[in-house]
Amino acid sequence: MGASAGSRCRRYLEDASGHAMVLAMRCWPRWGAFGVCCSVALGCAAGMSQGPLPSPPALPWESQPVVVADVESPSIALVGGTLMTGAGAEIPDGVVLFEDGRIEAVGPRTRVNVPAGARQIDVHGSYVTPGLIDTHSHMGMFGVPGLEGNDDGNEATRPVTANVRAADGFWPQDPALPRALAAGVTTALILPGSANLIGGRGIAIKLIPGRSIEDMKFPGAPPVLKLACGENPKRVYGERKQAPSTRMGNVAGYREAFQAALEYGAKFSDWQARQQTWQLDQREHKKPPQPAPLMPPRDFGLETLLGALQGRVLVQMHCYRADEMLGMLELAREFGFQVRAFHHAVEAYKIRDVLAARGVGVSTWADWWGFKLEAYDTIRENLGLLSEAGVHAALHSDSASLVQRLNQEAAKSLNAARRAGVQIDRNVALSWITSNAAWTLGIEQQTGSLEPGKMADIVVWSGDPLSVYSRVSEVFIDGQPVYERGAQRPTDFELGQGAELGKPPEPPKPIKPAEPLEPGAPEPAP
Repeated sequence: MGASAGSRCRRYLEDASGHAMVLAMRCWPRWGAFGVCCSVALGCAAGMSQGPLPSPPALPWESQPVVVADVESPSIALVGGTLMTGAGAEIPDGVVLFEDGRIEAVGPRTRVNVPAGARQIDVHGSYVTPGLIDTHSHMGMFGVPGLEGNDDGNEATRPVTANVRAADGFWPQDPALPRALAAGVTTALILPGSANLIGGRGIAIKLIPGRSIEDMKFPGAPPVLKLACGENPKRVYGERKQAPSTRMGNVAGYREAFQAALEYGAKFSDWQARQQTWQLDQREHKKPPQPAPLMPPRDFGLETLLGALQGRVLVQMHCYRADEMLGMLELAREFGFQVRAFHHAVEAYKIRDVLAARGVGVSTWADWWGFKLEAYDTIRENLGLLSEAGVHAALHSDSASLVQRLNQEAAKSLNAARRAGVQIDRNVALSWITSNAAWTLGIEQQTGSLEPGKMADIVVWSGDPLSVYSRVSEVFIDGQPVYERGAQRPTDFELGQGAELGKPPEPPKPIKPAEPLEPGAPEPAP
């Protein structure tokens, strides 16, 4: 480059609108030198021509800003109950006021003015909490009943299936869904299974009756990507004499997948740069008209992986052992992405200082133990120790049965921590299934606590939610009553089961105890 051209280039970089530097920032570090060269070259070209550098074409995966639609719901005040806000406060004789899907006010009865037209519900003697959030669920993917026809959670045809989406296999009539709602669960993260290294995209849902997943999507929730390390992928594919069959193979598979995603992104950065050059040429009429550079072929799996690398897609990783979690953090550092949370993570207590320092959450059980070797070193105090260290700790179900008692599981973990001398507040235990769980899903600004402006996803309990004797009395989602004990209806799948045409189904008959056999009597035929 000559001196005059170089000075023009420098002046452009110093004085112009900065398009070249923006383009450089778009390029991922792995091809940073290439991106900077493209940017500088284009900046110089613009500096030697008239007018600003043309804007690069939009990338096909660039989404529009999410707009959460307004919701209409009546003005309702829950009056007189004990409020456990999920944000650390416990308010006796409190009031929660909500309207049009959002919480309007929360506080003691003496400080909350209830509008004259609001419907007041007396909840004296009850407890009121945010709706519970299950951070790891396969409802609708491994449906109930557990038959092969309902088995849609693992696309176990190759170890990397970042292109598949839980939303495309979700069954909204799964009978597990209303049972979870009856247990106070208002939001769940639906994930693919853990057969694959990279299992695909998950989706956050609200547990409202819907005809399709579109009716149930949590509005504005970021996309998530499910990964799995450890025993499951190497067992599934090792039994087929395929890779991966070892933990070495697992990590090699992640590395190959993320490198392919980096190279995929580089192709699109190059396309954007060539598009800008083409636009400059067309504007300056320096060359005969040429067709615009063609966009590279799209690959939806690589786009998802690139989204994880760029922070647009939250990485949720199934991982049990402490050493493997540290290895995955090193992989994340190598490729420049962030793990949002480790799931199951039964040995997370061993590295709680590292997880807290890195801002990595944990989503785990209260006491699942010993069902495979990597689950051997579980301790009941895991959640308590993680919270004490400042980790975003959450409690998940991973089970259509366990999701029906998340509150009791939180109480078990709280009690185990206190017995071990970890003095954590009971409201911290509630946060494991409310506010911390919302953070895991990236929706903490929308739900997870009883605070003005947040979604009116609310549960009324017959008593202390951390008591085994308490039950859910009523549930509101977006301010609408969606469950009342004793008034629930079956799913369409269950409706009419066992009934004759035109007759209502009979209630199930109690099982008659077997009568003892007389001595010498023959055994009845099976």
